[in-house]
Amino acid sequence: MIQEQEWFKDWFNSPYYHLLYKNRDEVEAIAFIQRLIQHLKPLQNSKLLDIACGKGRHSKALADMGFDVTGIDISSDSIAAAKQFESDNLHFEQHDMRLNYKHNYFDVAFNFFTSFGYFKTQEEHQEAIKTMTTALKEEGLLVIDYLNVHFEETHFEKLVEKKIENYLFISTKWHTDTHFFKQVQVADNEHALPRHLSTERVAKFNLGDFNEMLSLQDMQIQEVFGDYQLGHYDIHESPRMIIVAKKRAFK
Repeated sequence: MIQEQEWFKDWFNSPYYHLLYKNRDEVEAIAFIQRLIQHLKPLQNSKLLDIACGKGRHSKALADMGFDVTGIDISSDSIAAAKQFESDNLHFEQHDMRLNYKHNYFDVAFNFFTSFGYFKTQEEHQEAIKTMTTALKEEGLLVIDYLNVHFEETHFEKLVEKKIENYLFISTKWHTDTHFFKQVQVADNEHALPRHLSTERVAKFNLGDFNEMLSLQDMQIQEVFGDYQLGHYDIHESPRMIIVAKKRAFK
């Protein structure tokens, strides 16, 4: 059952969220996607699914390569912004990844930049994995780009302050045995008291956890990369855990 008062629903629709994260390294992101496509080599007429696509920049990059791309996201504001890019081979739809979406339709599905692990229960995470995998055709590929828990535990900054336009964003990070947290506050000017915007929460899923969730959906992990250059995955040293899994052939 989908829980109420989920932090990401309001936060991802907030103008503060888009302001805080607007300067993410898009050049690196696009380079990673291009590198990934060169490695996976999907056929030119392949149908691709971008799960949690945000405002659609990365879906657009895939469509510009000639693929038929669909982007889905829970944020109505993000999808409204993404629709400016729509074309004959690029489509966007507001959709919650925990709910079924187009069975046996896509050749490759992507979940980029830790856009998973936000839900309250394991059942909800498993439902999201089910959505990703049932959307795939026989022997289709799923790419999940997730943080590396062991690396993040030893490298995260506890307090980060960032001035953007007339706002001061204050991000405080901590973690428990099961989750990473980031509390985001904002001050409208240098004299104002900061107010709470959101507390982000991401589950500590390791490779074994993903292997179990994927196996339940007849998916088999093929490769694991440790960074956006598709380098070797090291449990302690790699900043990312990029999983490529394949759907088993139908019996």
